[in-house]
Amino acid sequence: MPRPLTDLEKELVRLLQGDIPLVSRPFLPVAQKLGLSEAEVLEHIRRLQAEGIIRRFGAALRHREAGITANAMVVWQLPPGELKRAGEKLATFPEVTHCYQRQQRPEWPYNLYAVIHCRTREACAKLAARLAASIGHNNYRLIFSTAELKKESMKYFTLEDPECQ
Repeated sequence: MPRPLTDLEKELVRLLQGDIPLVSRPFLPVAQKLGLSEAEVLEHIRRLQAEGIIRRFGAALRHREAGITANAMVVWQLPPGELKRAGEKLATFPEVTHCYQRQQRPEWPYNLYAVIHCRTREACAKLAARLAASIGHNNYRLIFSTAELKKESMKYFTLEDPECQ
């Protein structure tokens, strides 16, 4: 059963979820803000990782600025018994950044969703065809993004919304 985080651990998470500076000792400013040594901060991070509270550190690529401007959601209508296998297969493709199962609706029969990113719409279409072939289902639609309205990582233990702590 998960344990509640201490106030210090919550503050550490708050500080770590922002941009990490590209310096030789990126955790030193965090340590200074917390009144801890750099070694203590690293030990807290290791413990939170060992407990599965912090799963990973990752970079957020601003894909449009990197020239990856074609983004699409590929949606499939699959029999319920095939969703798990197909979703697991799609998740193995490095170009798939998100893969979800959703409830079907009479007006929208699709129940498996994969988000893909490529340099061109044509490349997205080719990738979608490859994905469909890999799961053996060609009943899909390709829905392209038209604008990026928000790109931000989830923020935990925010001071703005105490209900989400």
